[in-house]
Amino acid sequence: MRHVERLTAVAETVARILAHGGGQLRLAAPLGLGKPNVLLNALYEAVVADARQSLHVFTALSLLRPKPGSELERRFLQPFVDRHFGADYPDLAYAVALRDGTLPERVRISEFYLQSGALLRNDRAQREYASLNYTHVARDLAVAGINVVVQLVARRVDGGRERLSLASNPDVTQDLIDEMASAGKPRPLVVGVVHPRLPFVANEAEVAADFFDLLLDDPACDHMLFALPREPVSLPEFALGLHASSLVRDGGTLQIGIGALSDAVVHALLLRQRNNEAWRGALDALGGTAPLAAAVGGSGPFVHGLYGASEMVMDGFMHLARGGVLKRRVFDDFALEQALAEGIIGETLRTGDVERLYAAGALPSLIHLPELARLVRCGLLPEGSRIDGEQVLLPDGAAVPCDQREMSARAALGRAMTGRRLRDGRYLRGAFFLGSAEFYRWLGSLDGEDFDGLSMTRVSDINQLYGGRETLDALQRRDGRFFNTCMMATALGAAVSDALEDGRVVSGVGGQYNFVAMAHALRDGRSVLMLRASRGSGAAARSSILWNYGHTTIPRHLRDVYVTEYGVADLRGKSDEDCVKAMLAISDARFIDGLAAQARAAGKLAPAFTVPDEWRRNTPERLAAALAPFARRGLFDAFPFGTDFTPVELQLAGALRWLKQRSAGWGGRLDLLRRALLAGAAGPAETEALARMDLAAPRTAGQRWLRRLVLAGLRR
Repeated sequence: MRHVERLTAVAETVARILAHGGGQLRLAAPLGLGKPNVLLNALYEAVVADARQSLHVFTALSLLRPKPGSELERRFLQPFVDRHFGADYPDLAYAVALRDGTLPERVRISEFYLQSGALLRNDRAQREYASLNYTHVARDLAVAGINVVVQLVARRVDGGRERLSLASNPDVTQDLIDEMASAGKPRPLVVGVVHPRLPFVANEAEVAADFFDLLLDDPACDHMLFALPREPVSLPEFALGLHASSLVRDGGTLQIGIGALSDAVVHALLLRQRNNEAWRGALDALGGTAPLAAAVGGSGPFVHGLYGASEMVMDGFMHLARGGVLKRRVFDDFALEQALAEGIIGETLRTGDVERLYAAGALPSLIHLPELARLVRCGLLPEGSRIDGEQVLLPDGAAVPCDQREMSARAALGRAMTGRRLRDGRYLRGAFFLGSAEFYRWLGSLDGEDFDGLSMTRVSDINQLYGGRETLDALQRRDGRFFNTCMMATALGAAVSDALEDGRVVSGVGGQYNFVAMAHALRDGRSVLMLRASRGSGAAARSSILWNYGHTTIPRHLRDVYVTEYGVADLRGKSDEDCVKAMLAISDARFIDGLAAQARAAGKLAPAFTVPDEWRRNTPERLAAALAPFARRGLFDAFPFGTDFTPVELQLAGALRWLKQRSAGWGGRLDLLRRALLAGAAGPAETEALARMDLAAPRTAGQRWLRRLVLAGLRR
């Protein structure tokens, strides 16, 4: 057993890490939430202060609180940020320095996934970015000479026994250590930092204390967890979610990411479950379900429920679990999982199930020690069962013959098993979690089967089928629907998700390629890429479906399903001509003629092709009119899962967004100037909003002008 050294001071831990690094720290830290910010900041400050030290951080998604870009944004954001994140939340010092251009040359930050759009114009971050599939990170870091790994750890004490968990991020850490060992590399110094507010997750995320070399437990490391503010969902995004939700089959598997489009899908799945009539009506108003939905999806409530297998576990899964949608459990026993998939048994065993299981080969002819352990592990026999000679003795004194070839012996086994519930089933597996404060509270409150049924595990397991249990994984992930978001798509089926055509990275590929490839590898899996058909408004509107683009994330030969607010395009196995037609059918009508002309010029559409009148109805106005009756019933609230903003802040957010849009061009600026000059006195409701911006009693000419601008925005 490896000795773990327990420390209680950040400074002492920093000294130990620096000594281990020998002046050249090559440090790996988890993606997102799992970074120990306080320790990393102290380590960064120590390296910056000592010219003999260098630091190379390998990580992803270094989260920072939003930074205001103007005085009005500062007045709006700062009170919200202090309330939402905590006034003392420690932003990552290296990430702040990288953002602000003050990072020393002795410090390098190599990330494989960036906070979306935050570093698009940061040359140094763009140069240091590493384009990696999530599943390749451990493999590639193993040869990079990592000598320190740091990670937040959750701890709980049960009956006086300490338990430790990698909690939010078992995604890469275990794989990295294993890869380094198999490559003959020295084991890195593994440092765990206990965070008392990090939700504890058991199962594969749980580790022994000797997994770590150093375990830091310092109250200075306690702070609010980084919580993502909940985003609004627009009417077109709700429409997209409705179309996407029709592709999900009851009893299937769900992978989904984060953002407004994912929230829209979750909302639609819950509407399908809770108010199926309204769900069907809304889809009918949009033109009805796509032909593909009848073949691979469904339209009824979820009787069997869904199993979640997603690299990211976020709020959406919480809402689906609460709503009775996320409830199908999978079991790490192929024979039992096969019996469940075929409907031979349910999760609770009935009279006659033993004979059915025996006939299906899921029960043995002879119960020996390994088989008894399996039966107990799966819940088929109670804890405390033991073999005594030629029979199994149960805790209640009953006996079951070990030799099960006779029907009378199986009848005895049936009496022991009938009414028992299968054990150790999982309704959700993920590689990392990140979400709202409400989501963290939900994770922390799970108990019983809800707690046991959640598993955080290695990304190498979640994001691919390879690794030795491919057959079981494929069975568990049956009818997999892998929903991901992209920025743009081409009419021939390629997706643009992570970067611009000049090479600048917006975010990163993460696991998107993995899930697209897995969907093709699974017999009944489908990859669903979601995007808004257009972006911007008025003269600034642009199509998100293009003829061609200088960068692709998913190549056209992996094309499968695309969904926009205007419908579903099934591209799998289709000719180029049929793909173009399918993508035109879900495009914004304002851009269809231009796309069709480009396709004709490239020979991908016949010269005589004409755009059907039905496709010309794909307009924002027609979509809004179709869903208006349902919106009036409250079915499409902009914040379907609640908001972190107050009503006054929501009013101000709309006003500030309008001000930003109006100030983008000269015509808008002149109109804004006129409105601001005519602002006049504030009404009672406006006074509250001005007070929130600290502009109720302006003291300078500049503040008085800001007050006029805010009033103009509120009155838009």
